[in-house]
Order: sequence, then C-alpha cells, then structure tokens
Amino acid sequence: MPFHAATANMAALLRSARLLKFSPSGLLQITGTKRNGPPLSRLYSGALGGGRTGGCSRPISPASGNASRSRVWPNAVGCVRGYVVATEKRDDASVVVRSKQSQQFDWALAKLDSSVRRTGRITKTMLLRIFHDICRTGYPSGNQALLLLRSCGSLLPEVPLEERTVLAHRVWDKLQELGAQFDVSHYNALLKVYLQNEFKFSPTDFLAKMEAANVLPNRVTYQRLIAAYCQNGDIEGASTILGFMKKKDLPITEAVFNSLVTGHARAGDIESANNILSVMRGAGIEPGPDTYVSLLTAYAERGDMDSLKKTMEAAESADCSLMDRDIMQIIFTLAKAGHQQHIPEMVERLRHDRGYVPDAMNLCLSLITQGQEDTAFLILKNFPILQPDNSDSPNLGSFFLRHCVNMDTGVERIKNYCKELQESNLHSAPLVFALYCALEAKKPDMSLELMKALKEQGLPIRPHFFCPLLIPHLKENNAAGVVEVVKSMQEVGVTPDLETLSMYILPVFPSTEAARQAFKDAGIPLGSMDFLSFEARLLAVSNLAKLYAQLSDPSFPSMDHNSFRGSLILGFRKSNDVESMVKITELLYKDERFSNENSKPSEGASFFIYNLIDSMSEAEVHAQEDKLRKYFNQLQAQNITISLNIYRGIRNLLESYHVPELIKDVIVLVDKDQVPSGQSVSPVDKGQVSSGQSVSPVGGIEGKVVALEKKLAELKAENKPFDSTLRRTVQALCVEENLQRALELKQQHEEEMTVGGYASLINLCCRHDNVEEALNLKRELERKDSSAVLDATKYIALVKALSKNDKVEEAVDILKEMKEKEVVLNDTHLTLLFYMLNSAVAKGGVPVIRRLQDTIFTLGLAKPSSNLCSPLITAYLESDDLSGALEAALECQRHYGHMPRIHDILVGLVEKGDTELLQKAMDFMSQERGEMNMLYDLFFAFLHTGRYREARKIIETPGLRARPGRLQWFAEKCIFANQVEALEQMVDMTAKLFECDRDEMYSYILRLCKETNNWEKAEAVWTKMQEENVIPRERTMRILTDILKTNGQEVPFEVPETWYEHDATTQEVQSSPVTTPATAEHGTEYQARILALCKKGKAREAYGMLKQADQMGVALTPAPYDHLIRTLLAAGDIEDAMVVKDIALSRVPGFQLSSTATTLLIITLSRKDQAKDALDKLKSMLQAGNVPSQLALTRLVQALGRSGDVAGVQEVESLMKGLGTNFNLSSMLFINNTALAHIKNGDLDTAVEVMESVYTSPDSTNPSMSYVFRRVLEDGSDKAIDKLSAMAERLANHFACYRPASDLFLQLLDMDKVEDAKFMLARCNAVAEQKEVLLSFLARKAQSPGQVSKIKALMNLIPDFTEKEVLYPYLMKCHVLDKDLASAKTLYEQMQKEGMVVDELSLKRLAMLYRSAGETVPFPEPPESFKVYAEKLKLRAAKAQATEEE
Repeated sequence: MPFHAATANMAALLRSARLLKFSPSGLLQITGTKRNGPPLSRLYSGALGGGRTGGCSRPISPASGNASRSRVWPNAVGCVRGYVVATEKRDDASVVVRSKQSQQFDWALAKLDSSVRRTGRITKTMLLRIFHDICRTGYPSGNQALLLLRSCGSLLPEVPLEERTVLAHRVWDKLQELGAQFDVSHYNALLKVYLQNEFKFSPTDFLAKMEAANVLPNRVTYQRLIAAYCQNGDIEGASTILGFMKKKDLPITEAVFNSLVTGHARAGDIESANNILSVMRGAGIEPGPDTYVSLLTAYAERGDMDSLKKTMEAAESADCSLMDRDIMQIIFTLAKAGHQQHIPEMVERLRHDRGYVPDAMNLCLSLITQGQEDTAFLILKNFPILQPDNSDSPNLGSFFLRHCVNMDTGVERIKNYCKELQESNLHSAPLVFALYCALEAKKPDMSLELMKALKEQGLPIRPHFFCPLLIPHLKENNAAGVVEVVKSMQEVGVTPDLETLSMYILPVFPSTEAARQAFKDAGIPLGSMDFLSFEARLLAVSNLAKLYAQLSDPSFPSMDHNSFRGSLILGFRKSNDVESMVKITELLYKDERFSNENSKPSEGASFFIYNLIDSMSEAEVHAQEDKLRKYFNQLQAQNITISLNIYRGIRNLLESYHVPELIKDVIVLVDKDQVPSGQSVSPVDKGQVSSGQSVSPVGGIEGKVVALEKKLAELKAENKPFDSTLRRTVQALCVEENLQRALELKQQHEEEMTVGGYASLINLCCRHDNVEEALNLKRELERKDSSAVLDATKYIALVKALSKNDKVEEAVDILKEMKEKEVVLNDTHLTLLFYMLNSAVAKGGVPVIRRLQDTIFTLGLAKPSSNLCSPLITAYLESDDLSGALEAALECQRHYGHMPRIHDILVGLVEKGDTELLQKAMDFMSQERGEMNMLYDLFFAFLHTGRYREARKIIETPGLRARPGRLQWFAEKCIFANQVEALEQMVDMTAKLFECDRDEMYSYILRLCKETNNWEKAEAVWTKMQEENVIPRERTMRILTDILKTNGQEVPFEVPETWYEHDATTQEVQSSPVTTPATAEHGTEYQARILALCKKGKAREAYGMLKQADQMGVALTPAPYDHLIRTLLAAGDIEDAMVVKDIALSRVPGFQLSSTATTLLIITLSRKDQAKDALDKLKSMLQAGNVPSQLALTRLVQALGRSGDVAGVQEVESLMKGLGTNFNLSSMLFINNTALAHIKNGDLDTAVEVMESVYTSPDSTNPSMSYVFRRVLEDGSDKAIDKLSAMAERLANHFACYRPASDLFLQLLDMDKVEDAKFMLARCNAVAEQKEVLLSFLARKAQSPGQVSKIKALMNLIPDFTEKEVLYPYLMKCHVLDKDLASAKTLYEQMQKEGMVVDELSLKRLAMLYRSAGETVPFPEPPESFKVYAEKLKLRAAKAQATEEE
C-alpha cells in the first residue's frame, strides 16, 4: 500500500470511529461479560484454528513445549517497511563535525549508561548538560536525538511528570530546529515517554504528524498507541488500532495484551481484564510476569486486596515469580490511588533481592515527586540493615532528604523525618545534611529554619553555611541583601570569618568604610569582624610599601601571615618593588606577631619563599629571573636563611623550570653549617643503550641438495671440516621431507654429525611417525654428548609421537629429561603441550593422558591450567563416561583450581537426564565457585540443550545479576556454532536481568545476522530494540547498517560518517587510490581489542596494537588511550604510558587523563621514588577538581618520607586539610613519614621529638607507630633503632604509655628477631599485659599462610596473653591456610583432650582441609556457610567483651 494511502487510511479510521459513533468495543467482547458483540476470538481467528478469516490474517504460533516463540521474536517479514528517511546534501564541514559527534555520543551514552546501571536513574542536570553539549556542535545526529528523547521519561524519577514532558518537547523542537533527522524510532521513543509520563495526547494528531513528516508507523508505533488508549480506558480507540494491525498482518505480542488488561480495568470492566489471560493462552501466548503485574496494578488502583492476593498466588503457581520491582510498582499504584492503608502489607512481601536498594530509592523518589512523602519514608525505613563497617550505612536517608528539600516539603515534616532517621540509626547527621541540601538548592527561608533547628539541638553552625545565601546577593551587588544575611548570622550566633567577609560580604560595598557604616546602621556589632585581615589582603595585591608600613607599626595586632599568604604571594609576583618584598620577608622572618603558635617565624618565612617560587609558572620565572636574583641577594644581605629542605624544594622547582642559574643565588641563603659537600647535583637521564643483535642471514636452500652434497664431498676429499655443511645438508633434506636420504647421509658421516643435525632428524622422524628411529637417534645423541639439549618444540614433538604409539613410559622419560636439563617452556610450548595431550585422546585414552598430565604437573614443567587439564575430560567425554568426566573435573578443581569443560559435562548430563550427577555437580560448583557462577553454568547448559523453560527459571532467580564476561562467552559460542535460537532465547530471557547491557546483548544477534546475511532477522531485532527502548551504540548501528546495505535495503536511521570515510569517498571521486583507508569498523575493532587486552592485563599487546592503529591513522575515542595508560601504569611501565599520552594528545584535542589514570601515575611515580614528580601530579589533579585515592596519597607520603622530604610531607598534609575532605587516611600517616624523613636526613633528635609529642599529648589516642619501627629495622640503622627503642622505654617507664614498646616488640617478633624481642620484653614487662594489641597481632597474622611460627613464638614468650578459646580458632585457621592437615589434626585432638568445645567455624575449616586431601571427614560437618559461622563467632566475642566490661 502506498505510504500516504496507508497512513491516511489509519488516521481516517480513527476519525470515523468518533464521527459515526462506531463502537468496536464489541470486537473485544469476552464471553460472560455484559458487553455485546462477537467474541474476542474474532481478532485471533488465525491462531485459534479455522480458516484465515477475521481481522488478523497472520496466525500466531502456538506455544511450544518450552517457550512461546511469539514472545521472543515476532515475525517482522510481513510488516510494511515503514522506514523513510529524508536525505539532503551535506557539506564537508558537517562530516567533520559529525565525526567528532560519534566520540561525544559514546561519552554521553557511557555516562548515562553508567548512571542507569548503578542507580536506575539519571539526573536532570546530567541530561541537560549532555543536551547542551550536543546542541553546541550544531549537527545533532539521529542517535543522539534518540538518546536524549528516551531519557525524558521514567529515568527521571526526581522530576514531575509534566516537567518531563515539557523537557521532551523542548528536546524534540530544538533538535528538529538544528536539523536532526527523525525516523520512526524517534516517534516511538516519544510515544514511550508520553506513556511513562502519563501525558494525554491525540493519537490521531500524532499519526498525522508522522504522515506530514513522511514517516511510516511500524508495529511498535501501533503497540504504543494501543497502550496510550488503554492508559485512558479508551477500549474503542485501542480496538480500532488492533483491527488495523490485523489487516496489516502484524503480530499481536504480549505487550498488546498487557495494555488491554490495563484498558479494560480503567474502563471499569475488571472482569474483561481478568479474562484477557485466558484469551492469551488460547492465542498461544503464555501470560508472563508483565501480564500479571498489569492485572495486579489494576486491582491496586481499585484497592481490591482480595483479588490482588489471589492473582499473586496464581502468578506464583504459574511459575511467574514476581520480583521486588514488580511489587514496588503495585505499592506505587496503591499510593497514587489513595489506598495507603494496604501498603504495609505489600511492603512485607519485598524480599530484598539483589538490586533492591537502587530500585527502592527510585520508588521513594517517585513517591516524593507525587507528594507521597510519608509512604516514601515507610519504604526507606524498610531498607535492609547494611554491614556495620560500611561507611554509607549511617547516611542511608540522604537521597530522601535531598529530594524532600528540592520538592519544597514543609520544614516541620523534614525535621520530623530527620528525628526518626537519627533515632533509627539510618543517618548520622540528617539535620545537617538537610541544611546542606537547602543551601545547595538556594532556599534561604528553609535554610534559616533548619539552622535554628540545629541551634536548638546544640549543633554548631559554621560561617561557611551562609556562603550559598550570600552568593546571589554578591552577583547582583545587592548590599541590602548581604546585610540581611549577616543579620541572620547574628540571630543564630555566627560571626563571619575572614574568608566569608573578604569573598562574599565586603566586595558588594564600595569601600571598607562603607561596609563598616552599613553594618553600624543595621545595628550589627563590628567588634567580631576581621576587617584588618581583609585590608591586609587588599594591600598585599595592590601596594606592598603601604602594607609594610601598616604591618611594621608596633600597634598592629598579631596576625598569622597564613591568613593573607595567598594574596601576598600574588602581590610579590605582580610587583617590581623588590625593596618592599625584602622588608616584608624580613618582617615575617623576625616578628613573632606573624607566625602561628606551633612554629618559629623563620620557619614560616622560609616556607613562604618556597611557596612563592612554587606558585610561579615556568614562563613567569624566566621573565622575572633578574627580579628574583635581586630578591635573593638582598635577603642574604639581611642575614635571612632557609633550611636545607626548603632549599632542596626550591632547587628542584628551579631545575624543573630550566632556570638552574638561580640555584647559586638560593644556596647562599642556606645556613653554612647545613650546606652539603658537593652541592652541584644535576639530574642525569639514564638512557638505555640497546645492544645490537647479530642476525645471521637466512637464506633458502642454496641450490639443490645435490649441490650441498657435492660441496660436502669436496670438503671431505680436501680433508677440511665439513660438519657445518653436513648440518645444512641434513636440514635441507628435512625441509624436503626426505627422511630416507637424510638417514643415509647420517649413516655415512656419523662421526661428524652435530646436535643440530640430530635434532632436525629426530623432529623429521616424529613427523613421519617413525618412533623407533627417533628413539635410536636420541640414544646416539646421548652417547655422543650427554649434555646435549634439544629445543623444547622437538622434545614435545617426540613425547607426542611416543604417546601416540603406546610408548608412554618412554614419553615420561623424555619429560623427566626436560626437567633435568631445565628446558624452559613459553606460551607457545604450552599450546603444543595441549595439542600433544589432546592427540592422545583417540589413541591412548584416559590412562595415557592422566599419566602424562600428572608427570607434567608433578615435575613442574608447566603450571596447571584449564587448557592443559581439558584433554583428560575430553577423553572421558569421547568414551561417553559422564560420571568419570565429572569426577575428573571436580578433582582438577580440588587440586589445581580449574574446572575444565564443565559446560560440556553439564550439557551431557542434562541431555542424559542424570539428575543425581547433575545435583552433585551443582553442589560442588556452588561451594567452590559460588552460587551465582553455578547458576550461570546451569543456565547455559539448559540453553544449549533447548530446555528454555528451565533456563528461564534459572535466570529469573531473585538476586541474580548480569555477568558480562559469562554472557559474552556463551554468545560468542553461539555465534561460532551458528546457534541462532539459543542466542535469541538468551537475549530475550535476560531482558530484566539486573545490570544487563541490552545493547551489547542485541549486538551479538546482529553479529550472527551479519555472519548469516539474514537481513530480515536483523530488521526484526531493530524493531525489538525499539520495543524494549534500548539506546544503541554506534557500533551496533553500524553492524545493522552493513547488513541492510549489503542486501540493498533502506537504513531506517542516520549513521554519521567519520572523517576517514569522507576522505575515502573524496579520493574515490578524485582518483583511484592504491590503498584502502581505515574504515569505521577498523576503528571500532581496534578500540574493542585494545580495551579487551587492557581488561586482561596484556599491556604490551595492547600497546603494540595502539601504535599500529596510530600508524594507520585510525581514529579512536579517549577511552582506549586512558585504559591503556592505566594498564601500563599498573604494570609499572611509566615510559610507555607517557608515550600513549602524547599520542592521545595529538589525536584527541583536549585529552586529559582520567582521575583513575592520574591516581595510578602518582602511585607509580611514588613507587619509583620520583616523589617530586608525584607531588606535582597531585597538585595538578587537585587544581583540575579531581580527588586522589587514599592509596595514592599514602604511597606519595611514604615516598616523600623515604626521600627525606619533610617539606613535601607537610605540603601534602596542608593540601589535604585545605580540601576539607576525609580520605580515611591513617591518623599517623603524616607523623610517621615526617619522622622517617628526619631519620633519612640524619636528624634523629627531631624524629624522636615528633614521635614523642604524639604520645605525650593530653588527648593522645595511643596510635600505632609499627610502620616507623618496621622501616627502620628493614633499613638496619642501628643508631635510629637505639634512639627509638630508648624513646619507647622512656614512654613506658615515665608516662605509662606502652603502645610504642608493644609495637617494637611485635615488629621484632614479626621479623623473626625473637631474641631481641625477648630482651625487649625483659626490659618492659608491661608489654605482656597489652592484650588488645597482642590479640590484634594474632588476628592479623592468621590472615595469611606461613605465620604459625610467629604465633607460636608469641605463645612461648607470653603464654597467657589470651584465652585458648580465642587462640585455638586462629591457630586452626593458620593450619588450614598452610594446608597442613597433620598439624590441624593434632590441634583438633588437643582441643578435645582439653575438653574444649570446638567452634563450628574451626570444624568447617578442618572439614574442608580433609576433603582437599581426599580424606573422609571424621565428624559431622556444620551445614551452614563459612560466613554464617564467622558472624556467629564475632557475635559471641562481642558479648564476651561486653560481659567483661560490665
């Protein structure tokens, strides 16, 4: 049917239904209802049998024994191809821009996809930011438009429904204005958004718009229009479209029936809604969970709990288990319909499956958006109790409070919620967080009310709380508004600090005096205002001479120069008044008024000088070199000195700025006593000189073998050495596979035969399967030279030939010889070993393979791997011995940690129906590899064997989440074996799997369609993706494009060209190119391969592939560059990582290292003791607004401590304090490494002073200093050890502080210095009473193998440091970790002799050890998991401790 006629008929049909008062609802008549008209079966006559009469001429396939095919892949071949894409001429500029778009789209999609995977939602801010970025290019692609449109619906639970629809229309209009080309998928996406936002629209007008845009509707369009009618209870409209679908021969899917259930219910006919399920079964479609949820939602809207419960029971009996998110949908419906009294009963049905928390959070947000805060709070209180050690647990209600604030919930209600949250331990500081949200949302009235509530509770209110309230007035230069905020500050007893005063208050006034007068007029006291600091800041950047005059006035009060240091540094950099600079520096150096209480003025001034140089850029230092030289010289004239460490810091900065000339002017400032000898230290780059490799020229067989033999005869006649020629002749004959002639030649010249000649002959004999001759040659070689070693490849070939010819013992002897002669095997040789073992499957079978495999592993020739273990399983499977195969696989897992070919074993067991063995396999796999892995193995086995119903039950197990690697493995297997149905079923079954990447799943089917060139299937996949609302990646769209273009079909969407495609087209027009430029598929392929190699940790291979791609000019997105840099850094290869960074900068404009990559770079530099460079990276990272990891900070500070950089450690500490963020750093990190830095510099007294001050402080918590002791003991510095041990004894004897002494004692014990530990214990007996520290050491040592001796040493020195009930379980754990069954048995017997009750965790561990050793467990094994008994033991210990404290 022509396009216009088809669409016009559809629109006309809808209009006529209204004008003629035609009531097609009779078409949906269900037998037994009050409606008139023919039964519903008329619409499904094709499926119900009979001729192809009635409205639907295409039959729906009946349900098969396993699953309904109609639910999986509706047949789209008969559909009208509704893809019409308007084309227009595009200029070259658009092609370039669109090539950049593909990278931007990948970034946007990854960002949105990550948010949806983690939380199930996106924020409006994120969506708008991506929208503006896409619009800024001016050329939005169709895929970008699709991404934006689909994000305007239920993915925005924090946005009201009306606002979502307005946003969708705004996106649509703007993108259309910018020239985005909309196809049917965009209209379908808009329809989906309308449905999710419950937006009422006219389907007739919608179809008319599609008609005007020359876009044909498809099956998904009609399905969603039916859903729109049904959402409003308009069965007539739905029936009209349903009839039209029948005429167009479109399949009726489960989604349509679900809509009809909703439509009948909302039309008030709940009985017809219920009967839809029977009609579905009659049509060959089994009702699924979605159908039952539609019916349950209908009952929830009516508040009919009895029917709702019965329907839930019916769903369970039909194997349609309802997930938590289904029940949440019912709860949401009950709340909206005003039936809150039934919600607690439904809440009790929630099972807290995996993924519950993000789903429940989204439910709470949606409820709050709908004004149902109390119901949302009920859901929040039902959240599962998280583990106590999880730092997020006390802040679980944060998202709830934030959204309440954003939705302008009343302050009193918010206060009540905060009170309940705190009382129920769901949030540690809810009121403070609510205030933070109110300030962030710029709600001044709510903020002030919450501050007053905080004050009533006695909680502190900080000056910076008011900054968000001041900023709007600051932007508008509204002095009156600022004064009002300051009044509010006074009301709650807060005084503006210097930062608030200088940055947010005073700038709105013309002068400081004007500000003073305004506050005075408003009745605000000025005494607490720090105007002096502000004036000092202003003068520092404008007039240094005036600043000096003010500061040098004796009447000027004390003021820490750090309060205006930043401004002063800026003033120094801008000013040329060197004289004033020197005077101010001298004042800071000598006057105690400008230093803090904890440091001397000279130290502060020295650090100020360092900060001055550090704040300057390289260009700035070069430009001001003369000024700085003059400044340093005048400082020397004033006898101002700096410490050695400060000098080193400045020297390093000047070297990095390439201004070494200034160093000589700085070194004169160092105290003469501290100037090191040989000061001239310049960094030397250590280049790597690669030695040349002598490569012998490789020629072919020069001439014929005859020529070589002739030359051989000549050399022999002339009595010249001919062993080399003989070897070459033999090798030439081997190449020609002339075994007989080679053996004859060997016979003639046996005395002159070399090892190389024998090796070639042995290998040739193996290839010819002449085992006897190969053995004879090997024996001859042994007689001639017993030390001769063959190449590993030839050894393996000999073993293979021997094992194939029933000479297993001889093959074993060869393997033993390989071990004796230390033959090293690489990855290639391991592959040859696998093939060797596999070749024995047909010949020798299980005994031969087992003998060879055991020999290889026992001798240590190769580490056990799944690949090397698999031939044994193959032998069992080939002989149809599934029991033996399973037992062998389980044995491999027990001994080697691998379970080869388990999938094939499970498939065999499923096909055979051996439930007993299958259960055995499942139990073992669940215990060894976890329940989730076991379920996936079973799922794949059922899929492979066509048991789809069972497979669906497995994948719908509550709590199961997507494992991308496992799903990819099976998909690749299906693609390779062309198993279309199994792959389709897997994709369909994983539709609701938690965290499943749907685009990735559909891309597997499209790849298979490409392999089989099945464009019809590919087109049906595209329709299915739209139906599921999947946002496709560019890679997926390109695969589909290739399939359709190859088959001469229209592409139903726009695919952006890349620059190299455009270049290729241009070259084809201009001239015939010699080489084919890289295609987009190449770029995608390179990117995928690089990312895959990085994921596997194969940095070198990924690096080589990237260089190859770069040489070919293939464009990549930033992701592969960043991932490769991270992988290289993780491997410690910083040089190549920087090369990759340079390539990325040249290829991707504005490329920046990700936060993770920068963190890894800091860690790598720190490990390589390049602490200065690592510190520079940290600074740049902080300036970019990124936050380093805890590990990076720890490694950096430790590296600074190792290098003796005290100033560096202090600077990092200052930077971290400035951030105001808790990084969970050890409280002793900076102190320990400051002390170590002093020790490194030989300043032991200062190091002792630093450590001693920690423990003598009144508020000391007695932290551990084990790290310092361990580093000093490892370095073997006797002087430092003596100093620190004396300090530890002094603290113990004089201050009763035993932690340092305990740390030293345990560190000596840990380093096997038992005698020294014993001596320490004798000098400080109180260490034996520090039970908490000793028990912590015991628990720590029991975490890793090989620590029993240290625990026993502690027991010998302090026999009664803890009870045996505590000690013995730890000892048992150690024996199990060491796999020492004998010791574990002895301990168990000892515990029984002493009458102790052996705890269940120890019994569980011991039982596992028995099984690993292949022995029978002599006692009943506790049935629960290790975790259960571990928690039980912890609880018992906590109770015991509480009892002791009482």
